Order: sequence, then C-alpha cells, then structure tokens
Amino acid sequence: MQPVITNLLDEAFQVLQDNDRSSYTQPAVDLYPHQWLWDSCFVAIGLVHKDPQRAMIEIKSLFKGQWANGMIPNIIFNNDPAYRTDRNIWRSWTNPYAPDNIATTGITQPPVLAEAIFRIGEKLSWPDRRTWYESVFPYLLKYHQWLYSERDPHQEGLVLQIHPWEVGMDNTPPWMSELQNHQLSWWIRLIKDTHLDYPITRFRRDTKHIPARERFDTLEALALYDIQRRLRRKAYNIQQILDHSMFAIEDVGFNAILIRNNQLLENIAKSIKYPIPQPLLSSFKKTRQSFNQLWDDLNQIYLSRDFITHRLLNESSIAGLLALYAGSIPLDHAKALLHHIQDKHSFGTNYPIPSVPINSYWYKPDRYWQGPTWINTNWLIIDGLLRYGFIEQAKELRQSTLSMISNVGCYEYYNPDNGSGLGVVNFSWTAALAIDLILSPI
Repeated sequence: MQPVITNLLDEAFQVLQDNDRSSYTQPAVDLYPHQWLWDSCFVAIGLVHKDPQRAMIEIKSLFKGQWANGMIPNIIFNNDPAYRTDRNIWRSWTNPYAPDNIATTGITQPPVLAEAIFRIGEKLSWPDRRTWYESVFPYLLKYHQWLYSERDPHQEGLVLQIHPWEVGMDNTPPWMSELQNHQLSWWIRLIKDTHLDYPITRFRRDTKHIPARERFDTLEALALYDIQRRLRRKAYNIQQILDHSMFAIEDVGFNAILIRNNQLLENIAKSIKYPIPQPLLSSFKKTRQSFNQLWDDLNQIYLSRDFITHRLLNESSIAGLLALYAGSIPLDHAKALLHHIQDKHSFGTNYPIPSVPINSYWYKPDRYWQGPTWINTNWLIIDGLLRYGFIEQAKELRQSTLSMISNVGCYEYYNPDNGSGLGVVNFSWTAALAIDLILSPI
C-alpha cells in the first residue's frame, strides 16, 4: 500500500474514533452533534473493515428512533439539555407514531440502510451473518413497507419526498428552483425585497463554524425552515400534508437509492429464508419499471418529478447520475450518464463529480449542494459503474476521489475545480467511505 494511502487510512480511522459517541458516530464535532440516518449507514460501511461489532451498534442505534409506523427519521436528537431547541423545533411527539422518550425529526432520508446491513453481513462468518440479518431484518422490512404505504399513495411505483432534507442534498437546484418559483412564503419574499437576509446571516449557527459562501444562503435556509414549520403544524401526517398540496417531489436520487436497497433487502431475505409480502415485491417491481419515466430524452439524464403534475423538473444535478447506482436502467442510458461524467462541459471537472454540472445556472463550486464534490455520491456512483461493467472509469473515479481526500484531509465536501476542502473538517462519512475505497480495491 502506498505511504500516502496508508497515512489516509490512519487519519480516517482517527476521525471516526474522535467522532464516536458510543452508540453512534456524529458527523462532525460542534456543527453536527446528532445522529443522522444515511451518515450512520455510510459510517458503518467504513467501520466494518476494522470493527464489525461497532458497525452493528451504529446501525442498531438507528432503530431506537424508528416510529411505530416504520418510518426511520433522518435525525435522532442528542438528549443533552444544550440541544433542547433543536428538539423543540421539530416536536416529533405531536405525532402518535413517534417513539416515547426519544426526540426525532418527522421526516426520513435516502434509504441506504439495506446497503449498510448487507455489507456488514459480508464481513461475517455465515452463522454470525445469519444472526445479524435475523436481528435487524424486521426493522428494515418495516421501513420499506412504510416507504410504500405512506409515500406511494397512488401506487405508481415512485415514492415522494416532502422536504429537501429528505433527499440529503439540502439546497439542491431542482428543489430550490421549485421552492423559489412556487413556494416562498410572503414573509420570506419581504425579507428578500428589503435585503434583511444579510443581517440575519450573522445569527445563523452554521455560519459561525463555516464561511457563509460555503453554506446555503439565508433565504434558502429560511425557506427550508418554513417548510419544516408547515409540516410540524400538520403533525407530520402525510394525508393532511398532501391534502393541502404542499411541496411533494419524486426525487430521482432517492428513488434510485431505493431501487438498489430494495434488491439488497430481497437478497438478505433470501439468505435467511424470510418471506417478503407479495404486495411489497410488486411495489419493488413497479418502482424499477416506473423509474424510467424520469428519463429526459432531450438532455440524456434522469430528472426529479413533481408528484402532483408529473412534470419533470428541468434542473440537472448529481441526483440524476445516481441512476447508475440503482442498477436497473438500460445500458444505453447508463452510457449516456457516463458521458455526462466525462464531459468537460457537464460533470467532467478536475476533481469529479460536482453536485451540479458546470454548465448549470446554479453552479457554485463552493456552495454546499450547488457545485461541490461529495464523497458519498462519488461512492454510490463508483458502485454503480462497477455493476454496469465500467471498470476503468470506476477505477479512475476511485483514484481521483482518494487523491482529493489525501491532499487536504477528510472534509465535508470539496471544490471540484481545485480540490480544496470545504465545510467542516474531520467529517465522518468522508473518512468512512475513504476507508472502504482503500480496503475494497477494484
């Protein structure tokens, strides 16, 4: 192993150790004190290479926040009195399905849970693997059942999301464009027109740790909070939310991740001979079939879709490339997505893959999910490239990803033009997925 890679491996394991909070790993010190759903899944994928038992604890700690209806929230809040405000903003206890004595959000996050569970199982002997799968499968199955029972109300195959935080890419252009064009509240428009967003920025908690230019802007932050406040007023009841035609989008990235994790759930069930209800299997099949309705033939990429109107949202982002991870798209579509990744006018930056193509109006190389390169999306795309047989391209992306991290450290995200680190340093999923990329050579 090259010395640089060895140093990165040691650094990455140290990051995970420093961010370890016994039952879960916080994404980073100070700014992210709680447990996030897909963060913990990515962390477990890295941890299993050194400590499978600790990786299991990371996943099982998510289940303590699972709601009675099966939903697994995107955040389980730290119960320290210092974070009372965070818990009170959400007030998950207003929903009768929320767990007792544990505060969570009222929304979920991309369903990479089966991926983490499956990869932990691969590192175990068969008897231990069977025990592991049997211990977690009921929770996993219940979560996927909830995704379809609550988020596919018309049984069309694609599941909907009700907040940008659910897709894990908070200020991603497809959602922000819809929000700004159709959903901004009057009081946010007033702040915009009077330029009061500039002084408000000074009081944001995140910009005390990170330069404001690297975060979503204040108007976006206020809009995201406003959506959350409206969801809270409806006690996170999906029927009431949809009855009032609130923000609802069938996100392409979320559904791509769901397709792959549906397959992994089936693989786990077969290995322990656990039957999956036929209606759920039918839903899995329908999702695979319906996903290609998100294909934009003009731009040769997958797009998100408005749940109500079925109108494709004409803003490209890395979410469209995550269709490779789904593994269910036609080969010619996969080749078209690979062309986007390599195109210098699209996603072909010096340090790929940016979260937004460089020819987009939204492209800002330093601003959160509107340009920077993220390690988790690179990891998902590498996995997809491998399963489509694009081996050399996967190797190139793996190498450029590891080189970028080695150069500056385990940052939250990176400038795709020059590879500089952005956001918080010592970020857990960056460290964890770097470990996996190093120790799972292609």
